[in-house]
Amino acid sequence: MSTAVIKTDGLTKRFPRVTALDQLTVEVQPGVVGLVGSNGAGKSTLIKILLGLAPATSGRGEVLGLDIATRGSDIRELVGYMPEHDCLPPDVSATEFVVHMARMAGLPATAARERTADTLRHVGLYEERYRPMGGYSTGMKQRVKLAQALVHDPKLVLLDEPTNGLDPAGRDEMLGLIRRVHSDFGISVLVTTHLLGELERTCDHLVVIDGGKLLRSSSTASFTEATAVLAVEVTDHPRDQALEPGPAVRERLAAEGLSVQSEGSHLLLVRLAGEDTYDTIRDTVAELGLGLVRLEQRRHRVAELFTDAGDTDAGDTAAQNPRGGTDDVAAS
Repeated sequence: MSTAVIKTDGLTKRFPRVTALDQLTVEVQPGVVGLVGSNGAGKSTLIKILLGLAPATSGRGEVLGLDIATRGSDIRELVGYMPEHDCLPPDVSATEFVVHMARMAGLPATAARERTADTLRHVGLYEERYRPMGGYSTGMKQRVKLAQALVHDPKLVLLDEPTNGLDPAGRDEMLGLIRRVHSDFGISVLVTTHLLGELERTCDHLVVIDGGKLLRSSSTASFTEATAVLAVEVTDHPRDQALEPGPAVRERLAAEGLSVQSEGSHLLLVRLAGEDTYDTIRDTVAELGLGLVRLEQRRHRVAELFTDAGDTDAGDTAAQNPRGGTDDVAAS
């Protein structure tokens, strides 16, 4: 077992009217780890405490083996941090800013310039590195924030909502960069986002907190394991337009003893009752003269965790979307 990069034991943070973290005990191993939680779940508070920027009310924690209560300065030398909000000076170029951040992290001037050029090339900003950042798009600004978190070659980076404000293409590019931070450079990543589909695609492990409490911590694969439900999508009959495809298939499958739930006029959820269930569905659709668009085993989705935690929006969305796997669903 690898040494944990983050470890907390009974970590608690109380404010006058709210408890942001409540007896949080968790270990984060090296790799790409997603920190999941709705707004107000305690994600940002946890990051500030881990960086030694805010004290815990009680409990203890370590980052890279260093005590968060007494070694905050040492932790910040070894950890990169990408904040959620825009914090870039508009009249400064990306090169000037990242060099400054590298110098702040303790790099000598020459090394800071060399590392800055390499890092901006890695995040795709090398050609634009001398432009004032006030003229940058949202995606470019997010890349600068990622670059300054990486420039001093940290052992761990904490990324707070790194895809905020990005369009789908920009989000995919950012997620690819995050994966490469670990695969190419061996830097561990803790990333927060409320778009749960992103975490399913990007992270090896997920830590879910709700109301400041640990809800679950396990591998992404175990979160998204296959269910015993088949998603069946059919087309209209090419000649008999009066035939309602969904109800017709449902009636036939029910007569075969299968448990079937309708999801609109063309989509059904069928309880898997053995390998012959696939044959029964295929034969039924063919006998009715319909086309079979999709027949696949539904997978659990991370959003479903919040159904029991009281987050009904996420749970309802997950229940209404049987495609599973990769759709973006907000936890809040």
